[in-house]
Amino acid sequence: MSRKLKSSLKNLSRSLITQQNPKSPVSEQYRTIRSNIQFSSIDQKCQTIMLTSPGKEEGKSTTAANLAVVLAQQGKKVLLVDTDLRKPTVHYTFQLSNLHGLTTVLTKEIALERAFQESAIPGLSVLTCGPIPPNPSELLASLAMESLIADVKESFDYIIFDTPPVLLVTDAQILASKCDGCLLVVASGITEKEAAAKANEQLKKAKSRMLGAVLNGQQRKEQLYYYGG
Repeated sequence: MSRKLKSSLKNLSRSLITQQNPKSPVSEQYRTIRSNIQFSSIDQKCQTIMLTSPGKEEGKSTTAANLAVVLAQQGKKVLLVDTDLRKPTVHYTFQLSNLHGLTTVLTKEIALERAFQESAIPGLSVLTCGPIPPNPSELLASLAMESLIADVKESFDYIIFDTPPVLLVTDAQILASKCDGCLLVVASGITEKEAAAKANEQLKKAKSRMLGAVLNGQQRKEQLYYYGG
């Protein structure tokens, strides 16, 4: 992959286009994803949604952040949780402090209600990663994490989890069984078909309910495409 393309994707990963330009074609595509998720939950609850990708720099964090924004713009009470405990980015995207967050809640250093931070988008709260721990997988698999998920479900309409790439570490598979649904994010010209297929297979083995896949990185047209599961 060229250095120029890497730079473009890195910059895109911190862009909240749904806030900055809500009338753009890209923002409309995020709203389409939102609508498809809501239609999929008519017969089956879909309150907790995790996003992952096969590998790195494929746009999962961009998608997670913008999906959270469009849900909040609809008047929903939304929580975005950075569960990428190895390379967190949500605090950069929303320009928030990462002194406390998910890790300090799970280790009981701070109460959950004190760890939430309000974003600039009405209705959207953020739980950043917090200090990077030495044992990410163990924390995500803990009873404390299950308790946290149960607690936030009482207070929010939607909880969006930004997770690490599923083919690189086990964290996404651990969370897959704890969430109501999963979106797999792939990048045009970057994600290999075999990698996407393997990621999908691993998530299904983790008993994840696949909501669909999001294809992004169409640099020339600046569009995303959603494929329902």
